[in-house]
Amino acid sequence: MAPLPTTPSSSTSSPTASPSRSLLHSKSREWDVVVQRNVRSSVLLLLLVSTVFVFSVVYTSRGFGAAATGEEAISQSPLVTAEELTNEPIAVAEDNVAPERQSPATGISLPSANSSAPVVSLPNTAEQTETGEVRIQVEEKCDMSMGKWVREPKGSVYTKLTCPTLPDFKNCQKYGKDPDHLFWRWQPDGCDLPRFAPERFPDVVRGKRLAFIGDSLARNQMESLLCLLSQAETPVNVYADAFDKFRTWHFPSHDFTLMATWTEFYAHAVPVVDADGKPTASFDIHLDRLSANWTTRLPELDYAVISGGNWFFRVNYLWEGGRRTGCVNCRGEAGLADSGVAYAVRRVVRAALQGIARCRDCKPGLVTFLRTYTPDHFEHGSWFDGGYCNRTRPLEEREVGSGHIGWELRRVQNEEVTRVRETMTTGSRRFGVLDVTKAMMLRADGHPGGHYDKRWVRNASDCLHWCMPGPVDMWNEMLLQRIVEIARSHVGR
Repeated sequence: MAPLPTTPSSSTSSPTASPSRSLLHSKSREWDVVVQRNVRSSVLLLLLVSTVFVFSVVYTSRGFGAAATGEEAISQSPLVTAEELTNEPIAVAEDNVAPERQSPATGISLPSANSSAPVVSLPNTAEQTETGEVRIQVEEKCDMSMGKWVREPKGSVYTKLTCPTLPDFKNCQKYGKDPDHLFWRWQPDGCDLPRFAPERFPDVVRGKRLAFIGDSLARNQMESLLCLLSQAETPVNVYADAFDKFRTWHFPSHDFTLMATWTEFYAHAVPVVDADGKPTASFDIHLDRLSANWTTRLPELDYAVISGGNWFFRVNYLWEGGRRTGCVNCRGEAGLADSGVAYAVRRVVRAALQGIARCRDCKPGLVTFLRTYTPDHFEHGSWFDGGYCNRTRPLEEREVGSGHIGWELRRVQNEEVTRVRETMTTGSRRFGVLDVTKAMMLRADGHPGGHYDKRWVRNASDCLHWCMPGPVDMWNEMLLQRIVEIARSHVGR
């Protein structure tokens, strides 16, 4: 097997300069500067004011109104429909939204391609191109995407006995799994990832609302964070739907709300029915419509962590403009072209990020993190046909091929985050990446496998979700580090 890549893709590289300063002074400040310098010549004063005025008009038309780079990228986006180009918003589907704390049924308001929502990533630095365009880039103080797993004798922050909310299906030690998978930590190349501090996280997010948006792996991360935080404060269960797809917890001492919000694809998706009218495992995915399951909740959030990808490995059908335009894993079924998993993932990630960037009703300071794809580790089969994952230690790099589709999905996700950063260059809305793909590719030992309560599912093996405690807790160590960096950037401004 070829070794794993040893450096991150270009889409994840970040500059190392200090955070940017103001890109444009107001007219009043320019006037003050002129007055303070006692400019006596009325001709020179008139010239300066005129210059500032002209510059402001040009900058506004390109940056705050419809930025040349942003408008071009948006208009070329396969997301944009003919209706949106005539100033109509991208459709938000009215999905089966859980009733707890719903926003208006129409979901978020998405401005037209001629609008520019205030979006930027922080910490950041300003860079001026040869054409004079000012672009905001993100500075990440530590590239945590590349590294290795090293021994950690301390074990986990919590145990099966100290987490009151630990779900049985992820409580691997309770059902006999070897505890050796607990004694590892992720060591990034060139820097350290601090151990999770349960007391620090709620202090940083005091008074805020954070949601994990995605499928059951997003819920896995929410459950992990819940266990980690419960070591400092007991959470209050506010809401749970009948299918455990929408959850809300509250930490009253810090007025912090933690949520899980379900969506398989970000886009509106409907199960395909068979000849008897019964739903199948396939979906019709509408690439030009966002799912209201998560978009209706965006306006109340301060932090959003979006993730996904695993549902695309089914046979699914792609729709645009009210008709089927392609498929995934269908092998040319019914004359449709198989677009491939990576194409479908790119389209829905772009839809989600653009929807967040253009959200009229969302908070100006909304911070969105995209957690990159994590693979399963089934060997010699799958869930119900003898597949297993009985490894007892992390894989060596040589045991994972560089051709794994997970690398392509990771690249696509990183490229789309870079895209939304570069097309929206002003304001305070921010986008970041929790790049966990390499770390989790190596953790074939971290899944429940057959170590769960057989009353739930018999004769199955779970090599997709993650044991708790376990390597999934590293995702929240990374999340805490990124949130702390953002908080520090605000203090220094």
